[in-house]
Amino acid sequence: MIKIGILGAIGSGKTFVSKQFGLPVFNADKEVLKIYKKNKICFKKIKNKFDKYQLTFPLKKKDLGKIILDNNKNIKELNKIVHPLVRKEINFFYKKNKYKKAVVLDIPLLLENNIYDKNFILVFVDSNKKQILKRLKKRKNYNSKIFKILQKIQLPVEFKRKKSDYIIKNNFIKSSLKKNVKLLKKNLFNK
Repeated sequence: MIKIGILGAIGSGKTFVSKQFGLPVFNADKEVLKIYKKNKICFKKIKNKFDKYQLTFPLKKKDLGKIILDNNKNIKELNKIVHPLVRKEINFFYKKNKYKKAVVLDIPLLLENNIYDKNFILVFVDSNKKQILKRLKKRKNYNSKIFKILQKIQLPVEFKRKKSDYIIKNNFIKSSLKKNVKLLKKNLFNK
């Protein structure tokens, strides 16, 4: 099975690119949201760790935002609780798709958490910083302070670019991005 890891800055278009491959996609952000909404054991661990907050189940993004903004080291503590559960879901995803020729992994901390190995094909989504910021500011739950904290826990974009096997330019025009992914797919699977 070919594992295609999608890399890039926050808001660079990784999720859109992931979907264009037409392959099974593991989206870590969606999995984390599911865990926050459905996993009561995880909730209890977070509630115990951050007992000074009035947390209710299911966990809400605004409550998590308060925890992160209160102390930016709290994000590491949250990750210690949530990431092992995400890893379990990744393993389940691999088992479920073991007969597929390839899968796509849309995992923001793929490199940071050593989730990849030498068999991965790493694809970097290259986007303009100003365009990314403009698009992020349009998001309903955008918070510049949380954005900066999340950026700090990620490896530099240049490092991710250098580590990648392929680079896809995203100018945020869907038709050209789809065309770029189609060319990459052709390159990957018609060798």
